[in-house]
Amino acid sequence: MKPYLTYLSKRLLQFAVVVFVGINIAYVVTHSTPINPVEQTISAATAYGSTSPEAIEMMRRSLSELYGLEGSPWQQYLSFWQRVLVGDFGPSLSAFPTPVSELILRALPWTVGLLLVSTLLTWFLGNLLGGLAGYYRENRVLRAFGVVTAGLHPVPYYVVAFVMLLAFGYLWPILPISGGASMAADRTDVVGFALDVVIHSILPVLSLMAAGIGGWFMGMRSLVSNIVTEDYVTYAELAGVRRGKILRHYVMRNAIGPQVTGLALQLGAIFNGAIITEQVFGYPGIGSLLISAVHAGDYSLVLGITTISILGVSTMVLLIDLLYPLIDPRVEAA
Repeated sequence: MKPYLTYLSKRLLQFAVVVFVGINIAYVVTHSTPINPVEQTISAATAYGSTSPEAIEMMRRSLSELYGLEGSPWQQYLSFWQRVLVGDFGPSLSAFPTPVSELILRALPWTVGLLLVSTLLTWFLGNLLGGLAGYYRENRVLRAFGVVTAGLHPVPYYVVAFVMLLAFGYLWPILPISGGASMAADRTDVVGFALDVVIHSILPVLSLMAAGIGGWFMGMRSLVSNIVTEDYVTYAELAGVRRGKILRHYVMRNAIGPQVTGLALQLGAIFNGAIITEQVFGYPGIGSLLISAVHAGDYSLVLGITTISILGVSTMVLLIDLLYPLIDPRVEAA
């Protein structure tokens, strides 16, 4: 138990350092921009009429407090961390006076649902089929699948996405090509709305899987191909152990460790795919919100999205790290 507690404490410390450094970098970058949200908001508010200097000054003080820009840079920095700890990023500049946290909460479930499901499905199917292909090396179907995935693997994701968009949205229009749900969908009908969301997510999920499954397939196939030559596998086969049991307990379990590490790295980059995917398919998630915030110069929203992304990704990687000893007991004793 003690070795695992040491392992746990190291991972928690690493998590805290990554989150702290990442959020600080985001803070420095966004606050280094020449955009002044207070003056921009005042300009937008006074563009269509005259306002007294007293009213403008009162507005400036109120907005400075809302955006956390009062006092010296050090005081602003401390105020920022006080706000972060309670999830308050101030109002959005582009959607004033809507709070940044409210905008993020609206968009976050779409991105997490789409990318997390597609990443886990791709990882599971790629490793399962790769393991089967590495063990049953003479299977023609698995060999043909390997050729297809190897051909798709180097193709950029946006090319795969556009091809699938053209194929299933125009040439063979059987799937919706944009949006997270139908405009006329009845959200009070939980089952009907959930089904509509699933139908709208099929094309983005399939495009992400088509672009990503090749890496997992080839990686697992290579690992399994090396493991099947080990003495303990040969001995199990000579002892008459069923091939299915050998594959599950002797081969796949020993090969899955590096793939779990790869999954942690993939989850670390999960939000990278949000921007391209949501732009191609018009999906209402964090990626689309971030692009809109950048175009509008809404640095409060950019900072809020970046902070939430850092927290979410770091948490997922931490969970994978904590589950790893359950897959490979040797880690606990390390």
